[in-house]
Amino acid sequence: MGIFDKLRNEFIDIIEWTDSSNDTLVYRFERHQNEIKNGAKLTVREGQMAVFVNEGQIADIFEPGMYTLNTENLPILSTLKGWKYGFNSPFKAEVYFVSTRNITAQKWGTKNPITLSDNRFGMFEIRAFGTYVLKVDDPKVFLREIVGTDGHFTTEEIAEQLKSLIVTRFTDAAGEAEFPVEAFASNLNELSEFIAEAIGPDFAEYGIKITKFLVENVSMPEEIKKEIFELSRLNAIDLNKLAQMKAAKAMEKAAENPSGTAGAGMGMGMGFAMANQMGNAFSQGQQPQAQQQQPSQATPPPIPPALTFHVVINGQQAGPYDMNTLKQMASQNQFTRETLVWREGMANWAAANTLSELDNIFGSVPPPIPGQ
Repeated sequence: MGIFDKLRNEFIDIIEWTDSSNDTLVYRFERHQNEIKNGAKLTVREGQMAVFVNEGQIADIFEPGMYTLNTENLPILSTLKGWKYGFNSPFKAEVYFVSTRNITAQKWGTKNPITLSDNRFGMFEIRAFGTYVLKVDDPKVFLREIVGTDGHFTTEEIAEQLKSLIVTRFTDAAGEAEFPVEAFASNLNELSEFIAEAIGPDFAEYGIKITKFLVENVSMPEEIKKEIFELSRLNAIDLNKLAQMKAAKAMEKAAENPSGTAGAGMGMGMGFAMANQMGNAFSQGQQPQAQQQQPSQATPPPIPPALTFHVVINGQQAGPYDMNTLKQMASQNQFTRETLVWREGMANWAAANTLSELDNIFGSVPPPIPGQ
């Protein structure tokens, strides 16, 4: 190496940084004790800013473009160096390139569940996770507050600190937002915007801006989910149909109970009591939307089937006959108190006078004429 080559290597005349990574936020231009030549060329590409630092003090900041370094575009550095009338000799200064482009696919999530309170569901826990996009918005603040003298600063070095900050602010904001519990799962866009606005000032203190913040999922206990789904159905269906469905389910369960009729009666009672309670609740201002638009008409219960009996006449089974036919037969002495009868549900034939259902028939028939 000749003497002239050695002298050329002592001076830097081109300053630039080609970023080939996806996570580098700050890169310090390597000069290895070399001095920057007067009139050196500085190239700052789109998505970058260059910051000159003199003995620990931040001096001049350059936006994207090509520059020839001189006193005019280094006013702060000129003051620090004492260049009152310009300079002609090389100088030493640290040059930091700061990436100002969006750094995507940054993940955050709650390591531990967050406890919230709701007027309807009481205390419950949720977990949340999502992604965010960040960029350096103020290189001067970012260098002073975060980077320091680190010559190669990546997102990995600040990721955990940012995650902790996000989770802390998410917890505070979620509690202060007073969102109904169902909103955490059904209004993720609104929740994301609210949280992004809440954490913005904290990131600004580090010279960082959150350009996109997403809450991708909010999980909660299964029992809370079931209650939310039930509540949403109540707001969408007809109250009368709901009462009928509840009563039918109660009767089905009662029918499975060995206690038989008593169980069925209890099931019906529970079903109608439940229907009445829900009816009272909705009458206090929480009517389903379908009822507000067109009130449903009350439906009468089905007509019970006519009561009929099989009878034994002259040793032969006859019928079945309804109550009116039996009255006519009794008036003609074809049907008496001693006549054997049977209806569905009876285990054996029985005399007519042993069944309370038939008392009215014989009460309406005049007794036999005396002496006949």
